[in-house]
Amino acid sequence: MSAKVFTRQDVESHNTTGDLWVVIDSKVYDLTKFKDMHPGGVGVLLHPDVAGQDATEAFYGLHKQEVLDRPQYKRLVIGTIKDEVSLIASPGPGEVSLVPYAEPTWLTPGYHSPYFKETHRKYQKAIRQFVDDVITPDAALNGARGKRPSAEVTEKMAELNLFAMALGPGKHLKGLKLLNGLVTPEEFDPFHELIASQELVRCGDRGYGDGIMGGLIIGLPPVMNFGSEELKQKVLPEIFSGKKFICLAISEAHAGSDVFGLQTYAKKTEDGKHWIINGTKKWITGGTYADYFSTGCKTDDGFTVILIPRVEGVETKPIKTSYSPSAGTAYVTFENVKVPVENTLGPEGGGIFVILSNFNHERWVMCCSSARSQRYIIERCLKWINQRKAFGKTLANQPVVRAKIAAMISRAEAIQAWLENITYQMCNMSYKRQASLLAGQIALLKAYSTRSAQQTAQDAVQIFGGRGITQSGMGAEIEHYYRTVTFDSLLGGSEDVLADLGTRQAIKAMPKNSKL
Repeated sequence: MSAKVFTRQDVESHNTTGDLWVVIDSKVYDLTKFKDMHPGGVGVLLHPDVAGQDATEAFYGLHKQEVLDRPQYKRLVIGTIKDEVSLIASPGPGEVSLVPYAEPTWLTPGYHSPYFKETHRKYQKAIRQFVDDVITPDAALNGARGKRPSAEVTEKMAELNLFAMALGPGKHLKGLKLLNGLVTPEEFDPFHELIASQELVRCGDRGYGDGIMGGLIIGLPPVMNFGSEELKQKVLPEIFSGKKFICLAISEAHAGSDVFGLQTYAKKTEDGKHWIINGTKKWITGGTYADYFSTGCKTDDGFTVILIPRVEGVETKPIKTSYSPSAGTAYVTFENVKVPVENTLGPEGGGIFVILSNFNHERWVMCCSSARSQRYIIERCLKWINQRKAFGKTLANQPVVRAKIAAMISRAEAIQAWLENITYQMCNMSYKRQASLLAGQIALLKAYSTRSAQQTAQDAVQIFGGRGITQSGMGAEIEHYYRTVTFDSLLGGSEDVLADLGTRQAIKAMPKNSKL
């Protein structure tokens, strides 16, 4: 049926089981054939306030806008109401949200920033468009199914050199065409990396996000910074092209944050040309898919990091966690695995420096993601409290609800401001200087970010009520966030350990002549 123009009086007469119309946001929907397929039952649609009436308020009290954007429901539109226009629309792919505090200040119309330049704005727009068009649909499909990101997505990411950019600025970018030439390797800085990290979060599936990038971000830097030139020339192109995957294998059942408590052992052969490795690793992000494992091992000299390829003797088993198996979380077994000594990353016995140098970047990336994911929840809460009614008023009229929103916003803004300041320091410090001056700051920021995130998750569930613990419908994102938010509080160093690290760094830097 072609679209027509109706009056509200025209619609009112279509209010029976055999002839059922409703109005939603000035559009007229014919639900006659759809009514028996309605998940909520026929009775809801035949209610006197719905059948033949304007059901806009009733609809948005139960459903998201994305429901109406689906092709099967768009086909139900038969016309519009005379002299009225649609007021509600989903942001298009790549568009910035106009919901207050849904975006960091630098992206919000009317605001300014001393950090972000035009190159960053163009980069952000292109990355968001790519995430919305390519990554988010795949995350919705494969994240729910617990499958790894599709080969098509990783190929497209590799074409834009997104895997290479995930490691930040550096020599590894030299000669690469970044994002179809939108940014040059020379001008690429930590703020570009911050943008990419935060935009990826918008795919909406935490496990999928870790599966597509998590293993690389923490597993490849030890190779890039401490591997031999021959090893780098072989491994980096394989990873950047998306043809092979890598992970960091440190944690064990007997040793989490206690790196020196590891039991995986590497012993050299008599001719000194190979390592023979035995042991197990647990909770290894991306391990299920990995072709390479940057592995912490005990050696006769102490603690050494070795790059282990997936060869005979290497086995992985998936571990079920609170988030999607798309993350590839694995239990890894090494049984008499033979690896050339050329695969040693850094000096023998000097593995602790290799790992510690990796932590700052890993934790900073997690802060980027945590800050953005909290805004993701704030946006949904603000939308919900303005469309959901209780006790005859929207939730936005309830002081207790507004207090929760105020706390969410305050935390998110504080985290982003601190994060941007640290990122600016990274732009102006050598890698060695960063390790000296930023380790404590990043540790404290991560601890604060993840604790704030857990509070925001709890508050969001209270605001959404039963929907906040339901894995579909209006509160699906809230439920997912609440279920997976604790990962950040553990990965890369637990909150308590990092808070103590930041404090110890401060105490260590105290001037000896400083007294009350």
